[in-house]
Amino acid sequence: MKRVRKIKWIAVICLALVFTSCSVPGSKKNISGTETEEKIKIGMSFDSFVIERWQRDKDVFVSAAKELGAEVNVQNANGEIAEQKRQIDYFIEKDMDVIVIICNDSNGLRDSVEKAKAAGIKVIAYDRLINDAEIDLYISFDNAKVGGMMANTLLENGLADGNVLMLGGSLSDNNVSLVEGEFKKIMKENDVKVLESFHAGNWLAELAADYIYSHMSVVSKADAIMCGNDDIASRVVRALAEKRMAGRVLVTGQDADLEACQRIVEGTQLMTVYKPVEKLAQRAAECAVALAKEEKITGKDVKGLNNGEYRISYVALEPVCVTKENINEIIINSGFHLKEEVYLNMPEKMP
Repeated sequence: MKRVRKIKWIAVICLALVFTSCSVPGSKKNISGTETEEKIKIGMSFDSFVIERWQRDKDVFVSAAKELGAEVNVQNANGEIAEQKRQIDYFIEKDMDVIVIICNDSNGLRDSVEKAKAAGIKVIAYDRLINDAEIDLYISFDNAKVGGMMANTLLENGLADGNVLMLGGSLSDNNVSLVEGEFKKIMKENDVKVLESFHAGNWLAELAADYIYSHMSVVSKADAIMCGNDDIASRVVRALAEKRMAGRVLVTGQDADLEACQRIVEGTQLMTVYKPVEKLAQRAAECAVALAKEEKITGKDVKGLNNGEYRISYVALEPVCVTKENINEIIINSGFHLKEEVYLNMPEKMP
């Protein structure tokens, strides 16, 4: 009797092994014996959360990826390139399907990308290009247009033949050169003098404020200040207010941070550039899942781009110029910020 039972158990084990060997790669069996696909694993490394919008990008991306059946491991490099490299190594060890990188240094991650690719992992450069690396996708906004919008809005408000001061973000961010390149081109074409150009390392806005305080001889000659983003614009306007210059100097920014929108209706910031991050993060999540499934990225927004050594796929979304004339339509009606929040300090102007 024991021998018969033993033979039966051997047969059962052999059958189990046969069925296991026939299962689909990337799938597993649940208790009922039906096949279920393993979740797609995405690693997401942020440069930092110094910039206000990154929290919104993260939340939308994680939520969209979850709806598409993926799980996301989010890491924060706190502005340190060495830490970002360690995070990418960690994602490789964890055998992620896709790694999404908001890079700290556009020129410093080539080796890390190569390691990920060698491990069979797809790599997406999110909003900031990674140069000279064989990334699978770069997804961002048209950054040259951002610079053009800043320049043209200043010209429309009387800057032609005037003076402008440029206070930009980190030069290790490839987007900075794209924004500033177009901005300078238009300034030159319209005889606007660039007094000086300063860059805040790691996008630390307080460095731009320090520049204002220590270079008042230059600031006093400026008809306008081009700020690399709204966080920098916040510190700049605050410093200008202390010198009783807020509202007299035209100030630009980008990202449509809440405080920037408040300053626009108050009259201390001329414009900002709204980049619909919900669309960017949603599209990036869709692309990440598609790449994990070995699907091709398609659509009218897909272009080609040289990142130095490689020709890569580039998804480019359109930015939108925001001024006091269209802030209700673009910012409030889209739900990006609430009307009560935007007009918090100017309730009498609330539509």
